[in-house]
Amino acid sequence: MNDERSRKMKDGLEKAPHRSLLYALGLTRAEINRPLVGVVNAASEVVPGHMHLDALASAVKAGVRMSGGTPLEFPAIAVCDGLAMNHEGMRFSLPSREYITDSIEIMARAHAFDALVFIPNCDKCVPGMLMAMLRLNMPSILISGGPMLPGRLNPHTQGDLITVFEAVGRVRVGSMSEEELEHLAERACPGCGACAGMFTANSMNCLAETIGVALPGNGVVPAVSAARVRLAKTAGIKVMHLLERNIRPRDIVTNKAVANAVAVDMALGCSTNTVLHLPAIFGEAGLNISLEIFDEISRNSPNLCKLSPAGKHFMVDLDNAGGIPAVISELDKLGLIHKDCLTVTGATVGENLKVLNARILDPEVIRPVDQAYSRQGGIAILRGSLAPDGAVVKQSAVTQEMMRRDVRARVFDSEQDAMTAILDGKIQPGDGVVIRYEGPRGGPGMREMLSPTAAITGMGLGKDVALLTDGRFSGGTNGAAIGHISPEAAAGGVIALVREGDMIHIDIPCRKLDLLVNEAELERRRAGLAVPQKECPYPVLRRYARQVSSAATGACYSVNAAQ
Repeated sequence: MNDERSRKMKDGLEKAPHRSLLYALGLTRAEINRPLVGVVNAASEVVPGHMHLDALASAVKAGVRMSGGTPLEFPAIAVCDGLAMNHEGMRFSLPSREYITDSIEIMARAHAFDALVFIPNCDKCVPGMLMAMLRLNMPSILISGGPMLPGRLNPHTQGDLITVFEAVGRVRVGSMSEEELEHLAERACPGCGACAGMFTANSMNCLAETIGVALPGNGVVPAVSAARVRLAKTAGIKVMHLLERNIRPRDIVTNKAVANAVAVDMALGCSTNTVLHLPAIFGEAGLNISLEIFDEISRNSPNLCKLSPAGKHFMVDLDNAGGIPAVISELDKLGLIHKDCLTVTGATVGENLKVLNARILDPEVIRPVDQAYSRQGGIAILRGSLAPDGAVVKQSAVTQEMMRRDVRARVFDSEQDAMTAILDGKIQPGDGVVIRYEGPRGGPGMREMLSPTAAITGMGLGKDVALLTDGRFSGGTNGAAIGHISPEAAAGGVIALVREGDMIHIDIPCRKLDLLVNEAELERRRAGLAVPQKECPYPVLRRYARQVSSAATGACYSVNAAQ
């Protein structure tokens, strides 16, 4: 078995002190002689999606032991984006991705593990662990915590966290009482797991399965089910098989796997945050993923699912409808899937589809390709004078009325100022709420804007108001929410030149986003531009702002910026 790494730490006369410390852990001589498997557990009493991960870690460790390995667990941090939303805590969410990656690398290299099992669930923890997996490139597998069940709001209605966010706007316009809101809040999130819709966490867990670094079922099997525990146990067994065959993440993650992931991303209508995370993940494998790849594949990949927030279905419905294998199988009918890609099962995508007898079990949840919601995918990349380097919109969640629209700019230099204006009734139909200086560098931290978008929807303005920002959106956002506008305002991007009352042209089908101001006027404004200098009291964010790259390239740490 290929366990050469740990032998460098534990074998030989001079490693007797090292063995002494392993004995101090309670390990027997037999356990020390076996391959050492790091189990990266992001369990937490802070994050609902992670509060059950200890049970999955126990199952993983049982699987490792069953197959002749010695599991050693260590922790990882995770931010709950829902709890961090709409206050300064959200500035720390995206930066946490890089720190998760770095801290895992430190632990794995310092302790010479032979293989790794990653146990994340929520937003930045999943991509952070995937980045570490690709960077370390040792036999590895990911097993997520799984999706939360939807909440039963009343005998006839289900909901999720986004239902509560949107209800805040309903209270503000008087269509719901605060008492009704609190009742909703108590019932919308019934227990552990990643929030019940196709938000960022579940998007990334589904794409990990699609890429092939997680087992079939990873994205959709509910957090509370025994099937999730069995999947975790199987992950522990499979990582030992990967070690025995020396199958590494970069054997699995190839350009073909990239294409598979983006095609499924478009079919599912995943979070726009995937456009930040996939380039960062694949970049760790030395693969260059540009915005053009997303747009090119989106133009040819049909949108087959409308899960919350875009529609009425939830992750448990996707599981019951056949899950990710059913989606992959349907896309394969159009020649959009590379079935020869290797996966952590040890078999190819195509072989897995045959074993699973993958097919649609509920066409209401996963539409056949000839009945797709649209012939194009869930995400569109926009360009134009307002976004020369690109902007991102979840077009599957945009109403028809907002697909082509000229809007009047209402300009705010922070999320808080915009939120106050929205809740105070100062935003009217035909407005385009521009929130700037919230990009990766300017925030710093590129906050999600779920609160303002949910308030706009809850107040009944979703068909008449756009929100445009150099920040980003939650996977739970719906409506004409255009984010990642690049270059960002803090880098002197055109969004910094927008003034109150300017007209902005949005044309999602034609992929256009233009500020309707002539070039001479823009040059005059540019000459007088003074970028606000925010005083950031937090060292971790100041360091992040110095090092982070553009959202157009995944908001990764930039080597050049660091120098």
